[in-house]
Amino acid sequence: MPADRATALRIAGPAILAVAAVAALIWGLIVGGGAAPLVIGDPGPLVRWGLPTATLAVNLSAAGMVGALVVALFSLRAGDRSFDAALDTASVSAAIFTLAAATTGFFTFINAFNPAVGLGPEFGAQLGRFLVETEGGRTWLLTAIAGAAITVLAFAVRSWTPTLFVAILAIAAMVPMGTQGHSGEEANHNAAVMAIILHIIAAAVWLGGLVLLVVIRPILEREHGRDGIAAALSRYSSIALAAFVVVAVSGTVRASIGVGAWENLASPYGAILLVKVGALIALGILGAWYRKRMIGRLAAADAASRLFWGLVVLELAFMGIASGAAAALGRTAPPTTSALPEVRTPAEYLTGAALPPELTLERWFTSWNVDLLWAFAAGFGIFLYLAGVWRLRRRGDAWPLFRTILWVAGLALLFWVTCGPVNAYQDYLFSVHMVGHMLLTMAIPLLLVAGAPVTLAARAIHKRTDGTRGGREWILWAVHSPVARVLTNPFVAAGLFVGSLWVFYFTDLFRWSLYDHLGHEWMTAHFLITGYLFVLTLIGIDPVPYRLPYAGRLVLLIAVMAIHAFFGIAIMSQSGLMVAEWFGAMGRMWGPTPLEDQYIGGGVAWSIGELPTLILAVTVAIQWSRSDDRAQKRADRHADRTGDAELEAYNAQLAALAERDAQDAQRR
Repeated sequence: MPADRATALRIAGPAILAVAAVAALIWGLIVGGGAAPLVIGDPGPLVRWGLPTATLAVNLSAAGMVGALVVALFSLRAGDRSFDAALDTASVSAAIFTLAAATTGFFTFINAFNPAVGLGPEFGAQLGRFLVETEGGRTWLLTAIAGAAITVLAFAVRSWTPTLFVAILAIAAMVPMGTQGHSGEEANHNAAVMAIILHIIAAAVWLGGLVLLVVIRPILEREHGRDGIAAALSRYSSIALAAFVVVAVSGTVRASIGVGAWENLASPYGAILLVKVGALIALGILGAWYRKRMIGRLAAADAASRLFWGLVVLELAFMGIASGAAAALGRTAPPTTSALPEVRTPAEYLTGAALPPELTLERWFTSWNVDLLWAFAAGFGIFLYLAGVWRLRRRGDAWPLFRTILWVAGLALLFWVTCGPVNAYQDYLFSVHMVGHMLLTMAIPLLLVAGAPVTLAARAIHKRTDGTRGGREWILWAVHSPVARVLTNPFVAAGLFVGSLWVFYFTDLFRWSLYDHLGHEWMTAHFLITGYLFVLTLIGIDPVPYRLPYAGRLVLLIAVMAIHAFFGIAIMSQSGLMVAEWFGAMGRMWGPTPLEDQYIGGGVAWSIGELPTLILAVTVAIQWSRSDDRAQKRADRHADRTGDAELEAYNAQLAALAERDAQDAQRR
């Protein structure tokens, strides 16, 4: 593509995206009534139209911010002008994100309270209380502050590691946005919130990455030619494919909660949703087409290059339509019947869902409460692992079947714990919560560590030779980072494993995990990671800087077992109820009493929780025995090669010493 066309596309691409998004937003607000005047307390047309427009600006600028950082980390080379341009794009997008978030927060305040706007102290005090004392105000205040920080940081950094941390901060800045909207007014609140959080993050990576490639395309061509452009697009398409899967699945879950029944698709909410779904399907078709047919031909033919970038413009238009429809949906009341009743049970007040029926043996196999975050983690984990094994076998390399089975079993168990009966009942029964804890921190890591994922990744993922970092490079960087060296120290890992038990359950962290779904997700990740690190230091074959000798591992494991058992006994000995205003206020009339159930939970930690530890001890002992056998075999092979030369020399030395002693005795 000539330079003038590339420059024109650099300007036209984002402009087409913005125009399509605004057009779809206006249509959606008219159809759904999102900007219609209110009968009582109407804030005025400026707020009615300005709030969804500002929200759309937040979404688009967040995409430019997050997508640019992610693509820079996985597709570009630090030090190149294209990498710097990506960070500049992220910084500009973050600045727009900051202003849009502040505007959205201001309009949200006006829309909710309809105060008399003025420059006097009374209005300022009202706005200040809104920003500090209400959840919605704090959300937009923190989002704006995070955006300002990212604006500065993205402009200041220019190397790998700082950019990674800025990208993590940018993704985290989008999480509070997912808590806004209609989700909090519905049953299945946690599922709706997690679905929208994953949806907006994946959509931001997908959309922002494509916009970035359009913006930096002339720079990439000057630096690396068409081959460089094709390589960057190929890497982006892999990211986009994963993002498309997340967007499609999370969007389906969120839509099913909002729509409720098929007939509700005929409502204004359903009509806007169908437009968004149609745009998503079109994007999927375009993505599959240029991934399979076009990218490989970019470097060879001008016609293919022109067609490809024309498809990119069309894709940006569809992305704009989907973004505008999404912003309009946020201002349109859903027709769902899943809203919480006005007269709620205690369980509905506490958890946002109705009290489930009594937990029977059958429901241990039939109850489900899917957590999308961990469903995606398990699904992608199994797919990528099997893809790595398949790649090894295609090139003739072997991979132990038992490691594949254990990895798949570990992730299947993770899915069962986080999406099955444990997740369905752990808010109501402390004992079920403790079953989940023991499986997350002990049983699942035992299976996953045996799968040796790092070793598989190092062998299966192609090594990059152009200075960029892919999955293999980032995994090896993480394994050999200073933080990993500290966390994989056996004593640190053991301390985190047992120390977190006491810190979590005997501080307000436990309460936080019950009341806040993000706290619950943190709890799950923490238990899983600390358990994985501890098991890795004992029996893993993946690389770590230091491992104790086998005798030291057994001693450390015995000490951990003792502390763990004492923790279980401490729970059983509690005379009062832990988080009594939660477990004691559910209104549950079936099963054991809350205090009896807590006693059972302590017994689970003391008894059942020790079974994986015993398996660990047996595994360490077996590895020790095999290590001795291997050492003996190495010694035998060495003796065979040298003809026992070392032993013969040693015997000759002993004989010489004996002869000398005999001669000394004769002289006396």
